[in-house]
Amino acid sequence: MKIRPDQLLQHLKKGLAPIYVVFGDEPLLVNESCDLIRAQARQQGFDGREVHHADAGFDWSTLHEIAATMSLFADRRLIELRLNDSKPKDVGAKMLMAYAERPSEENVLLLVAGKLESATQRSRWFKALLAAGVVVQVWPMDLRQLPRWINQRMRALQLMPTAEAVEILAQRVEGNLLACSQEIEKLRLLNGPGKVDATEVLACVADNARFNVYDLADSALGGDVARTLRIVEGLRTEGVASVLVSWALAREIRSLAGMARDYRDKQNIDAVLASHRVWDKRKPLLRKALQRHDVAGWQRLLQGAAQVDRVVKGAQAGNAWEELLQLSVNIAQKQPAVSALCQSAQG
Repeated sequence: MKIRPDQLLQHLKKGLAPIYVVFGDEPLLVNESCDLIRAQARQQGFDGREVHHADAGFDWSTLHEIAATMSLFADRRLIELRLNDSKPKDVGAKMLMAYAERPSEENVLLLVAGKLESATQRSRWFKALLAAGVVVQVWPMDLRQLPRWINQRMRALQLMPTAEAVEILAQRVEGNLLACSQEIEKLRLLNGPGKVDATEVLACVADNARFNVYDLADSALGGDVARTLRIVEGLRTEGVASVLVSWALAREIRSLAGMARDYRDKQNIDAVLASHRVWDKRKPLLRKALQRHDVAGWQRLLQGAAQVDRVVKGAQAGNAWEELLQLSVNIAQKQPAVSALCQSAQG
């Protein structure tokens, strides 16, 4: 059975499953889900706890021993197996499938992992664990979901934030839930329970937002100029390679140029998105982008991306980050400005 993190507490109230798999690339939510399972295990008499790291030297036969033997003094145990960034090889996969077929009757197995690719989730060992237990998949939280999560978390600590306070906090911690949790706790410590307004957030909360090149592409495609500017600056200060940013933007522009041609010919944006196998989650962004620029506009952006690529790689004079900033804004704006680089090229 697969459930969301927000469904886990209600599930645990009904009793413990023999196997849990908690994975995702949002460490705070992964850890908090594991904490709920640990707490419920203690309440139900699983007093012992063992932690194993499935690194290169891990002996996978340990799983067989856990399933076949009783612990000292017959204590029931929570067995944590942390995959970290590794994947079980053939031996590990076989051991996991064997354990799933006959799980321990007096122990609970908690397998913890980071992000697992789709191919891994289709593997036999993963499906075996899913059939025998409960899988909790943690998805990254995007900017649309973050304000609600912040508001709920603050109110759980008896903080009553204004809408503006929540919005500012979301902007300052986007992409970094651990920092968000710490900042909320700091607000509670410094100000005590009660109302929290924008002034208190601005005075107390540092800018801990973290972005990646995909955040930039989505923000630009969505037409959010202010956020696009902020993400470019964030990527620059974090030391992200400019060539990676250039690649991500060029890839999106190239894809949209092809979609724009199909849109012009077919006059059905939904059919175009379907033919290009666009994920449902990204369809609203791409609809906005296709309605903002026509075929000629995307071709101009593609030419601009090629020029930026030459600057980034040192084949043409210019400031790489200034040009990446302008290209990003050009994607986000309905009437793209002409960058200084493009002006010099046209001259």
